[in-house]
Amino acid sequence: MSKSTKQSSQKTHKLHLGRVIVFLLLLGGLGLGMVGANQRISDSQASGNAEPWYGGYVDATATPTYNFEELETLPHNKNVVLSFIVADSEDPCTPTWGNAYNLSEAGTGLDLDRRVARLRQQDGTVAISFGGLLNDELAVVCEDEEALLNAYNSVIERYVVDTIDLDLEGTGLTDQAAGARRARVLSKLQAIKRSEGGSLAIWATVPVSTDGLSEDGTNAVSTLLAGGVDLIGVNAMTMNFGDSRADGESMFEASRRALESTHRQLSILYEQADIELSPATIWAKIGATPMLGQNDIRSEVFTFADAEKLNEFARENGINRVSFWSANRDRPCGGNYVDLSTVSDSCSGVEVDAGEFGRVLSEGFDASLSASAGVVTERDEDFAARDLTDDPASSPYQIWSADGAYLQGTKVVWHRNVYEAKWWTQGDLPDDPVLQTWQTPWQLIGPVLPGETPIELPSLPAGTYPDWEGAKVYQAGARVLFDAAPYQAKWWTQGDSPAAASSNADASPWAPLSQAEIEEILAER
Repeated sequence: MSKSTKQSSQKTHKLHLGRVIVFLLLLGGLGLGMVGANQRISDSQASGNAEPWYGGYVDATATPTYNFEELETLPHNKNVVLSFIVADSEDPCTPTWGNAYNLSEAGTGLDLDRRVARLRQQDGTVAISFGGLLNDELAVVCEDEEALLNAYNSVIERYVVDTIDLDLEGTGLTDQAAGARRARVLSKLQAIKRSEGGSLAIWATVPVSTDGLSEDGTNAVSTLLAGGVDLIGVNAMTMNFGDSRADGESMFEASRRALESTHRQLSILYEQADIELSPATIWAKIGATPMLGQNDIRSEVFTFADAEKLNEFARENGINRVSFWSANRDRPCGGNYVDLSTVSDSCSGVEVDAGEFGRVLSEGFDASLSASAGVVTERDEDFAARDLTDDPASSPYQIWSADGAYLQGTKVVWHRNVYEAKWWTQGDLPDDPVLQTWQTPWQLIGPVLPGETPIELPSLPAGTYPDWEGAKVYQAGARVLFDAAPYQAKWWTQGDSPAAASSNADASPWAPLSQAEIEEILAER
């Protein structure tokens, strides 16, 4: 995400527990709602159901200050993801806001505690985001695990939150030792909270391409799961796609592809962690976070139309969280901002009224972000015990066979799902649990639908092309019929049977025509 670069000239101070207690008691005496927040934590644990919520990120240290607590003008902004808690550059186990303010300094310099309390007076809720791109996430530099646990907990206790967000970028994403340390500490902290009758929901926010999570991303999620962290979800940063976004592809279409790929990857990651989850449950464990308007890459602009389509897609698929970077930027830039293709911390770069991105993205995501905090991830036993036998009578396409050879574009059925070959393939399982799309020749299309029957595939009538003859010379582009199937010559050939194309497609001079090509020929007749 695009982050504030504000730095503090003040020397940060260690946070003492006694000062925190006194400060919170004073807030309680002022009637600022901290006790009510504790009650919401207990209530959320009893709910037992994940509920879809919306909450924009707020850069707490950006200038000008974004007044997230003023819900009178933007009532849909009741959920706020405050960012970013990072390590103090001089004292790595001390949490700070953007390495600019320690927690006490934020209370006085930003009036942050009081503003959080004011939001809660209006039934708003807060999550805290750790990490980001510009500074060190605590686990990267704080190697003392007891001190690291205390650092995380001091933030959670001060702001009385039951939901935290791990924005894993840069070293925070790639440092495997830090990832393992983070997982051990947060698993322990989560267990402590639950043993005390509370809860701690943990989101992992990670960059994505249109192919989903990178290898670093899947490693980070896998490390958290292996370390015993119960993730409430994985939040995909649907932004800054770079070369993975096709020419002319809208930001929504790129986001859709990214989210569908992330869904496939999460299914595998949870199965590898011995927690088999249904597709619907996996969707409920996904969040989507676009960057409003102008992204860091000049050619990428997330428009209001993209926002409308993303909201519709999220609701249709049961995505549990929609956020965006950032609430600070949910307004037009104005006439004094010269270069709209340069990212600003305080405006989107597109002509959309203030708050309108948030309004459309929040539609249908009405729950408090705390409503799902008490949900415990459990294996879907009914889904795990499902019958995966494929019935030819109810399969729209041929059932995959290990002996079959499949051309690009061929559709098959396997384990009650439809797959399409991305290139010629033989012997590759359609549902092979590979995490990166380039590792498999198969693209998952979707499940076999109730009531489906075999689709009659089109074929060319006899005489459309001459039958293949072994002694005849064929030039590149020539077409023939062989066993009633049409083939096209890739180069000059004589005596090479088209039958060899099924066993060695690259070496054969013949390529079978695809179903799409056959349909096009029939349409022209």
